[in-house]
Amino acid sequence: MEGGGGGGGGGDLIEIKFRIFDGTDIGPSKLDPATTVASLKEIVLAQWPQGKEIAPKMINDIKLINAGRILENNRTLAESTVPVGEPSGGVITMHVVVRPPQFDKENEKELKKLPKQNRCSCTIV
Repeated sequence: MEGGGGGGGGGDLIEIKFRIFDGTDIGPSKLDPATTVASLKEIVLAQWPQGKEIAPKMINDIKLINAGRILENNRTLAESTVPVGEPSGGVITMHVVVRPPQFDKENEKELKKLPKQNRCSCTIV
């Protein structure tokens, strides 16, 4: 089965799949080594499986992990992958972590607009 994957110009591409928290995979996709981590996150966001309880809303909600390292948005795929004994042509699996929503000053304004919930506080003497 040697049909389509010759040793030509496509050999420079890196094949990656993204594994999300429940074991579901996104991809694999063949990507240029110059692709930034931010672009990888955009791919994950665009291809996120429908119907998941937890889903990222923007790329800042996503952390990509490869070989135990959290990848930085401004780094390229070539800088972020660690080819530790991987066979040539192997698929690199990156793990995807979705951050819980964080409250910053912008979100604080939105929270103030929400109706206040009645909360009970009890004191035991």
